[in-house]
Amino acid sequence: MATFVDRVRLQVVGGSGGHGAASIRREKFKPLAGPDGADGGRGGDVILEVDASTTTLLEYHHKPHQRATGGGFGKGDLRHGANGEDLVLPVPDGTVVTEADGTVIADLVGIGTRYVAARGGNGGLGNAALASKQRKAPGFALLGEPGQERTLVLELKTVADVALVGYPSAGKSSLIAAMSAARPKIADYPFTTLVPNLGVVEAGEHRYTIADVPGLIPGASQGKGLGLDFLRHIERCHVLVHVLDAAALESDRDPVSDLEIIESELAAYAASLDEEAETRVPLMERPAVVVLNKTDLPDGADMADLVRERLGERKMPILDVSAVSRKGLRELSFLLGELVEQARAALPAPEPAPVVLTPRGADRASFEVVTEQYDGGTAFRVRGDKPERWVRQTDFTNDEAVGFLADRLAKLGVEDGLFSAGAVAGSTVLIGPGDDAVVFDWEPTMVGGAEMLGRRGTDDRLEDHHRPTREQKREEQKARTAARMGRLAAMEAERRSGHWADPSSDGDGQR
Repeated sequence: MATFVDRVRLQVVGGSGGHGAASIRREKFKPLAGPDGADGGRGGDVILEVDASTTTLLEYHHKPHQRATGGGFGKGDLRHGANGEDLVLPVPDGTVVTEADGTVIADLVGIGTRYVAARGGNGGLGNAALASKQRKAPGFALLGEPGQERTLVLELKTVADVALVGYPSAGKSSLIAAMSAARPKIADYPFTTLVPNLGVVEAGEHRYTIADVPGLIPGASQGKGLGLDFLRHIERCHVLVHVLDAAALESDRDPVSDLEIIESELAAYAASLDEEAETRVPLMERPAVVVLNKTDLPDGADMADLVRERLGERKMPILDVSAVSRKGLRELSFLLGELVEQARAALPAPEPAPVVLTPRGADRASFEVVTEQYDGGTAFRVRGDKPERWVRQTDFTNDEAVGFLADRLAKLGVEDGLFSAGAVAGSTVLIGPGDDAVVFDWEPTMVGGAEMLGRRGTDDRLEDHHRPTREQKREEQKARTAARMGRLAAMEAERRSGHWADPSSDGDGQR
């Protein structure tokens, strides 16, 4: 079972916004007291946050789908829906976030650094917020927007000051265990270390982190062995330490050939890296130290004496050490501390990003109309943030809501844009991206059924503010009584004239 994962594919979905409410306030002796439907709550965001206690992406390997909670629905009596809670996902320091196509969108370095991976949808407006002088009693509300949905790739690139590289069983894990409080798994067979180990070293005033890159072999830069799975962990280091096994048992190996192979693999990997910021020194130009390990053994000491002169031609510091007897570890820790401090000092001071204000131009188009082939014919697709958002917020089962959408689109100029693009009555119009678009046959003069009742969002009973006086009520009562008496007299006259004769009897009244 995997215990360390440094690359995962993660699908994140922001919480959906809650729907607004369409409600009318009810009060005693005061019917239709006005709209009181409240807004829906906003959906929660999905946030990636660097956490000091997180060292692996294992959790997202087992749970690759993460969704924030949605917002609550609005209710009557102006009770707004609750906002959804943000979903905070802890990630290790040094996590790089990329799109599915490989585009880097975030580099999370530093405890507490955050990145909003998927934003929650906005809540829909209730009919109380939609009311105005012209629309006093809206019989509809807006729907909440769905949350943002994205597929991301998280890749962990360990943030360490010093990286130990070398062949399997060269003693890298033993060095980390001897120089720091880290306790990695150690054994005398190749590929014991299957995950990078990280430790903190303190040498006088120097304090730095050190990590080992699990055993590299020829072809690692092409993915052979552990290969690319762990080569990425050296990209952020300041100093490279080549750990060479001076007491290797293989007859075809020696420290010099091991160093040459590892350097060639590092050079091949460095050539494949994307160009980074100028503040980062190229991988093969960073300070390097050669460590001849296991020199406490007789064979190791003899081999170190034989190859020291050849290794000295590379102009790199060479130290004889032993993780078991702790020989040379103090000198190594102070040397690495000095090199790390020099590398840190050479880095330019971080500058805050300038605040750039880009106001929207007055003539900037908020939508566009393009023609395309759809279902064997020509269709007109409307693209733009506003039209697409308005469509998502519309309840198409409510005629008044559909009419409100038509008014908004007409006010935005969509109808004029369709005319300009060549659309005619009956043309197919799509609003929205891809297959999720709303498709309809365009009728410029089409009105909703609610239009037959008067202006959309109005109620004639609310418009009547006249209150009759007592005398007016008496006159109305007298008029109704006189009309009733008149109808009774007419009916009596018809009865006497024989219009109401029994059809089962003869003219004399005999059956």
